[in-house]
Amino acid sequence: MNLAANLHRSARLHPDRTALSCGDRTISYTEFLQLSQRIAGVIRASGVRPDTTIGLVSSNVPAFPVVFYGALLAGCSVVPLSPQLTARELIYFFEDSDAQMVLAHSPDADAADAAARQIGLPLLRVTGDGLPESWVRDTQPIEEAVHRSGDDTAVILYTSGTTGQPKGAMLTHDNLNTNAWTMCETILESDQHDVMIICLPLFHVFGLSCGINAAVVAGAESALVPKFDSSVVADLIGSKGATLFAGVPTMYSAMLNDPGTHELSSLRVCLSGGAALPLEVLHGFERRYGATIYEGYGLSETSPAAVFNRPSIERREGSVGLAVRGTDVRIVDSQGVGVAHGVVGEIVIRGECVMAGYFGRPEATAEAIPDGWFRSGDLGRMDEDGYLYIVDRKKQMIIRGGYNVYPRQIEEVLYEHPAIREVAVIGLEHSRLGEEIGAAVVIREGFEFSQADVQEFCRERIAGFQRPRHIWEVRELPKNAVGKILHRSIRPPVGLTVE
Repeated sequence: MNLAANLHRSARLHPDRTALSCGDRTISYTEFLQLSQRIAGVIRASGVRPDTTIGLVSSNVPAFPVVFYGALLAGCSVVPLSPQLTARELIYFFEDSDAQMVLAHSPDADAADAAARQIGLPLLRVTGDGLPESWVRDTQPIEEAVHRSGDDTAVILYTSGTTGQPKGAMLTHDNLNTNAWTMCETILESDQHDVMIICLPLFHVFGLSCGINAAVVAGAESALVPKFDSSVVADLIGSKGATLFAGVPTMYSAMLNDPGTHELSSLRVCLSGGAALPLEVLHGFERRYGATIYEGYGLSETSPAAVFNRPSIERREGSVGLAVRGTDVRIVDSQGVGVAHGVVGEIVIRGECVMAGYFGRPEATAEAIPDGWFRSGDLGRMDEDGYLYIVDRKKQMIIRGGYNVYPRQIEEVLYEHPAIREVAVIGLEHSRLGEEIGAAVVIREGFEFSQADVQEFCRERIAGFQRPRHIWEVRELPKNAVGKILHRSIRPPVGLTVE
């Protein structure tokens, strides 16, 4: 089953409906399919055979979905990559994935071009619509998708590489097809009348799978936003009458704190993932805009949605919901043994969403999936009804004087402080305790930072062993291309003495 069959289906059922929009450009489902068929023909004419890998470098413009589905139609696997990467970084990804060709949106292509030249890899620049800038001889569109097994790799998505080199998660056609249909039918409850705002990068699994792939299944319109700006996105929601939105917590925080007056009453379903959504942000956004946010949980290795809140189930405060269909989730201890309800342990996942493995890394695959259950590296607890509560990343847990401290729990409290707009809690090396607790905070406009005030605020709300002893102000927190706060990149101020 080729994932691209979903595009064929929607083009047949909704030929004249808008599939893609970006700025003033709109593309119907018929045109979307035809453009992708032409790109599939270009790939074949370039000598690239089915069952090989294509690199795709593009921002959120129509070129991305056109090339993505074109490569799938041609029977290839796709490695989506950020245009913000350097040539050196791209060389690693091209070589590690054994890419045979690269297609890049021309304004985003300079680093990819340089990388491809260095390693002798053919690169084709494409326009905003995904068409080649230069003519390719003997090109005939590929009208029918090349047959692929459901177990064949459709996409290789690279993990963030927080420890060691990034690894390529092999997501199959079945993985992504199941995820897209689950998102469409049970979480978004969407159809061809919906308009989804897609400002999440499409080279990231959340934007790709829960965004464009789900919209294609529904026959809905994908309104592409090349770069997130809270005012621009809010205005677009209003002008489009958009019904669906997916974002990471920092996007919701930015929209909540946007000073403009925006009308978002058309929004029916909002999705949040990629990191924990602070309750203060969730409640504030819903109060201000009247839209409901459904938070979920997943990883690149789980396609990504493994657990999600959705309209058909009760929302429980602090929970990311229940496992999606075809997926099982457990909480286990360090030995892989299941723990009781309410006990914190590692989240493990199995089912239709779990990747086939890491490309070219059988040992890493065996370590991540030793017994059919994927080890997430995340800590959580589950209640008696199966609702999952995320506690923190195992690697972000702070051990202070023998006590386990979970940064997310402290961050939730700090988000309640009226002066704090964003916060990240990290461990600081300490000679006696092993680690001490530090917090970097971004202060809201119109407020002044006072460490004494914040510490007093914490004293009333947090147990002594969990209170941050060192709090400092920063202008902004480091984030990745998706907008996720990078705790590992945060450093204490120069000269700070950890006592």
